[in-house]
Order: sequence, then C-alpha cells, then structure tokens
Amino acid sequence: MQRPILIVITLTLAAALVWMLLFWQPQDEKHATIPLQATPQGGDFSFDSYRGEVSLKDFRGSVVLLYFGYTWCPDICPTNLSMISAILDEIPEAERVRVQPIFISVDPARDSVQRLKEYVEYFHPSLLGLTGDLSALAEVSEQYGAAYKIHAKQGDDNYVVDHTADTYLIDTDGKLAKILPHGTDLEALMAAVRELL
Repeated sequence: MQRPILIVITLTLAAALVWMLLFWQPQDEKHATIPLQATPQGGDFSFDSYRGEVSLKDFRGSVVLLYFGYTWCPDICPTNLSMISAILDEIPEAERVRVQPIFISVDPARDSVQRLKEYVEYFHPSLLGLTGDLSALAEVSEQYGAAYKIHAKQGDDNYVVDHTADTYLIDTDGKLAKILPHGTDLEALMAAVRELL
C-alpha cells in the first residue's frame, strides 16, 4: 500500500520540478533587475561613517569594492557582502591591506553610522559602512549608474528599498574599472580584484 503512495509522490515532485525548470518565472526579482540609471562614470564621493567623514580619495593605492544597499535588506545585500567577505578571507594578508570594501547605505533614515558599523563588521572587520543625505546619495548613485527606490512608508519603519545589486570595482587611482553583476561567482570576483592589484 505504501509503495503506490511513494510512486505518486515521486511523480508529483518530478512533474513540479519539470514545470519549475521550464515555465516558472519568479516575479519578485526587484533587487537584481533594476536597470542602471546611466552610463557609469564613477567619481569621488564623501560620506559619513562611524570614524567621521570618509572620502574615496582616502583609499588611493587600494582597490575598492563598492556596493550600494541597506542594512534591512532581507537577502541580496547579505549574499553580496558574504561574497566580498569570502574574497577578503582568501586574499593573502599582503594583498588584503590594499583592498577596501565599502558599503553605501541608500536608506539613511534607518541606517545610522553606528548601525552600519555593526552590520558591516558582522560580515568582515575590513568592511566600511557609509551613508549621507538623500541628495548626495542620489548624486553618487547616478555617477556609478546605480539605482534604488524607497517604497512608500506606511507609518512605520517596515519598508523595502529596491536597489541594483552590482559590485563596483575601483582601481588604485580611484577610477571605476569594472562592474560585476549580482551572481558573479567567487572565482571571477577574485580574478577581477587580483587583476587590479
């Protein structure tokens, strides 16, 4: 009696898997599919951190991994920051000191510099969290071709911010060198960083 039930369950699961592979198209991919705002040019910026004001110029001679997001992000930001952390852990110490990862929060209403410090250091002690006022954030995100949209707030702090999920690689001269899309594997990220070093 149990064998026919197992066969039915197996066939049902196989059919569901085939349907998912051939026909299913997830609708909630907002983080990864927001298009670039403009042709990215890069450029200098200055934002607040727990250490005070920080400028991109402070990291001349280092490769900068730049990522835009927010600390309340449920999945995309933690995934990308974990990848950045994995890169930092793989790079020998002599090279790691020349790599500076930066996380810019596009949600300054909720992401204080202290919250950013705690959030980014959870992933890696080298990560630096920055934020600023909305006009400065809009200007810098446009420079890098990043896009974000804060959804209408409904009377509380529980709202979503859609954002592009690219990692921007800035060379040792402070120039935007590469844009790596979300989902780039660890080996490709590592190779891109090593190339700039």
